[in-house]
Amino acid sequence: MSKLSPALKALISAPHARPNTLPAPPKVRAVYERLRQEAAAKNVGVPAWLTLSTATTMTMNCPDGLTELYNLATASSSTEESVIAAELMREVGLKCIGFNGVPRTINCLGAFRASLPSEIVSLLSTKPTRQTSPTNITATLTRGASLWHSIYSPFATKLFTKLASSHPDLPTFIVDHEYGALFADPDVQYVPARAKVGRVLTSIVAVAGLRAQTGVGPQVTSHVYGLRKAYQDGSAKARGEVEVQGGEWLASDEGNIWLLR
Repeated sequence: MSKLSPALKALISAPHARPNTLPAPPKVRAVYERLRQEAAAKNVGVPAWLTLSTATTMTMNCPDGLTELYNLATASSSTEESVIAAELMREVGLKCIGFNGVPRTINCLGAFRASLPSEIVSLLSTKPTRQTSPTNITATLTRGASLWHSIYSPFATKLFTKLASSHPDLPTFIVDHEYGALFADPDVQYVPARAKVGRVLTSIVAVAGLRAQTGVGPQVTSHVYGLRKAYQDGSAKARGEVEVQGGEWLASDEGNIWLLR
């Protein structure tokens, strides 16, 4: 393989191209702490505010922020609780692929793992749960279609058709591969309970990631509705779902405003 010239390397790494992840702001821990306190005052549990903060931090491309967030969230936690927090943050980061793209998730999750204590890393799940095969592909596609309809009903079919007019493969890829293989959790028998995000928190990932991304207001609106519909259509309480403390409040007007601010 030919080597890159010094000039080409310099161009790739030029400061104006902002080639690196962002360092954590000096007072980022105080920001997370204020959010944690507000969440507690509103009876919003750790999974919800940790999901919100993780998705936002992933979108900002700030792995140092993930480390600060984890350290704050687990400051007084047992080893088991710390592993649960790390697993949740990893799953949220994985789902951020659908909102921020693969490269940020690769870089942020890699740096996040490197920052974790070795005893926590040794307890993290290492078994993939999203491998497709002839025996599970139908179930994966079904979960994707179900989540799509849960979020976008009664406009799911109309939106699918509109997206197809832009490119015939666009809605097919989104529903089958993003909603089916990524946003919808794999079958409950294959996913450790501690690594499950679930219907409600997945909508929070969407709202937080898209809001921080900026420039995608229509999609933010859609997923705000999607969060509300989790409680309207009963999918928040479907088989395998875990109750999210503060979830119903977060799906209200007041809760939506808190998420967006």
